[in-house]
Amino acid sequence: MSTKPKQRTAISPTRAEDYPEWYQQVIRGADLAEVSPVRGCMVIKPWGYALWENIQRALDEMFKASGHRNAYFPLFIPLSFLEKEAEHVDGFAKECAVVTHHRLEEGGEGGLVPAGPLEEPLVVRPTSETIIGASFSKWVQSYRDLPLLINQWANVVRWEMRTRLFLRTAEFLWQEGHTAHASDSEASDHTLRMLDIYAKFANEFMAMPVLTGEKTEAERFPGAVRTYCIEAMMQDRKALQAGTSHFLGQNFAKASDIQFLDENGDRTYAWTTSWGVSTRLIGGLIMTHADDDGLMLPPRLAPAHVVIMPITFKAEKPEDVEQYCQSLAEELRQQTYHGRHIEVEIDGRDLRGGEKNWQWVKKGVPIRLEVGPRDMEKDSVFMARRDQSAKEKASVPRAQFVLEIVKLLDEIQQGMFDRALAFRESNTHVIDTKEEFYEFFSKEAEGGFALTHYNADPALEGKIKNDLQVTVRCIPQESNHETGTCAFTGEPSPQRVIWGKSY
Repeated sequence: MSTKPKQRTAISPTRAEDYPEWYQQVIRGADLAEVSPVRGCMVIKPWGYALWENIQRALDEMFKASGHRNAYFPLFIPLSFLEKEAEHVDGFAKECAVVTHHRLEEGGEGGLVPAGPLEEPLVVRPTSETIIGASFSKWVQSYRDLPLLINQWANVVRWEMRTRLFLRTAEFLWQEGHTAHASDSEASDHTLRMLDIYAKFANEFMAMPVLTGEKTEAERFPGAVRTYCIEAMMQDRKALQAGTSHFLGQNFAKASDIQFLDENGDRTYAWTTSWGVSTRLIGGLIMTHADDDGLMLPPRLAPAHVVIMPITFKAEKPEDVEQYCQSLAEELRQQTYHGRHIEVEIDGRDLRGGEKNWQWVKKGVPIRLEVGPRDMEKDSVFMARRDQSAKEKASVPRAQFVLEIVKLLDEIQQGMFDRALAFRESNTHVIDTKEEFYEFFSKEAEGGFALTHYNADPALEGKIKNDLQVTVRCIPQESNHETGTCAFTGEPSPQRVIWGKSY
């Protein structure tokens, strides 16, 4: 009996064969990043960094449009600063990298050794609430100084033991917003406002549908009063926490002595927030959209929207084909797509056409064009879309392609979001009993999100995490607050929460 031959893919292994290794090979195939000589750290290569720059640019515009200004604060934080907020230091203590000595000097055998110890150890920034609080305490004196809305683009260090490119590394890039307000309600509203900005960015730029909601006590940011998050489902049905926004109450203001004179002349502590996303978003983008042929980029973030590959090996005058491609690229670059000029790559490298084509497939460029002498004669392009099979190509009149490029990119962007949303919805299940819950998350090949009534008992959540490696991802904002009975205790429950395995 004959068997159908296995279809070849550009990435091996496939998602179904070995999802963690597939993820690493997508990064390698797209030339996004590589492991560095420094344990747990990564080198972000030009294509990956261009993607981060586009993420940064879009978010930065959204932050500034909502009144924030950028600043920069020290990489080194005195240990005593972290000790001011007890929950905070406990939450980050095991992840801190600490500088204890200054300078190097020659050792006994010609090597270099640290010189004398520092007067006080310095923690390499794991997050900046405490060091920024020290500045806020000087900048905020009166209610007229509020609200104070600051954002920082920086790197942070968290001494992770098990690392994975983009998802969890010892050093990573991020933004962290920090604000101070005159009232509880104003700070609470701002926390949710920034959560909405993150959700808008994830949905509209990354084409990655996210759920928004509050974290349980067990998952709350150390020292926060409330933590909110955006959660996305990856193609292995695990959850990725893609961004967080924290209402800090007056906890950090008291620790850092951020006080001001209110309108009545009374001295009071400010109410603060903090919020951040990181290069983890690139990991989320990969695991939301990439397939077994490599990366697939949403057009609104892609470093290049179009790649043009001149086909000159049979051309009598290769320079004519190259000139045609250059003029086409210039014509496309005159147009704008969501605030950016259409970005075009021309790949004139002396490589076989098939090899060149597959390299760009793996890099995830939304549209690939091949242009040879016959295409020139017809004044057309041979087009392929990354969101379709690599074998699907069509000849399109040049004028039509140029006229419809923006519409085409929007179609690709929306299609990617719709597919990801359909995947999440088809893998989200309502579960009402403990037995069904344990069965659902015990199946190795399955999983997803479970919507289950729960009475918010931290000890119970800890037991479930130990049993199944499953946690409450969030208490969803979009819930209709349908009351019911906790699936685990039988006690009253105000609404369903979202459970899942996570990164």
